[in-house]
Amino acid sequence: MSRDERAPLAHDLNGVPRVVAEGDLELLGLLPRSSNYAFLAKATLPGREALVVYKPRRGETPLWDFPDGTLCNREVAAYVVARHLGWPNVPPTVLRDGPEGEGSVQLFVDFDPNEHYFTMAEAGRFPDEFRRIALFDIVVNNADRKSGHCLLGRDGGIHVIDHGVCFSDEEKLRTVIWEFVGEPLAPPDLDAMRGLSNAFDPLRAELAPLLSDIELDALRERIRALVDAGRFPEPGENRPFPWPPV
Repeated sequence: MSRDERAPLAHDLNGVPRVVAEGDLELLGLLPRSSNYAFLAKATLPGREALVVYKPRRGETPLWDFPDGTLCNREVAAYVVARHLGWPNVPPTVLRDGPEGEGSVQLFVDFDPNEHYFTMAEAGRFPDEFRRIALFDIVVNNADRKSGHCLLGRDGGIHVIDHGVCFSDEEKLRTVIWEFVGEPLAPPDLDAMRGLSNAFDPLRAELAPLLSDIELDALRERIRALVDAGRFPEPGENRPFPWPPV
């Protein structure tokens, strides 16, 4: 994470640093290996700056199974759900204007490029965090949880990114994290699911500008199904793994 050490990153009510939500954006270059236009940019306010990832709506590659121009909305919606749950650590993300038009702007995470889900899971690190990431991906119906979307930050924590193909109303879960299939949800995680289900109306109101009504209905049903089952589900009938996996 990059910031001007002379001043703290003041946060707004939604947990997004003000410099991310309102700062002037200077494009530094395109990020490699992205199927959509994703820029590394510097956000600046007087006395504050931060590196961010800016994904403009008009830079999105059309997909046959997601409405055009909605991937940036889904990036923000994933952050909203994670904030309501309290986990996993999705970097603060906001929908705002930028040099290439409206898009998602997410606080950049300084991370170890040699680490990803496969390397960390093989070493037996962060099992509780990955269990919650797997549960989160079921909730948001993540169609593309690659290993490289799980970052080991320089702060020592796990951060998860790239949620542009989430929240379909059709079952599309594709992930590299399947080792918890059939296991019961940990009691605190089940309690979090119950809390999200019982307080769904405020969540729905915050997500309404970002997702369609049918997608919000499907989100509610996925949460209810997890509460009722109390365990991790089996893979669906569709292809359950992303490609490439890393």
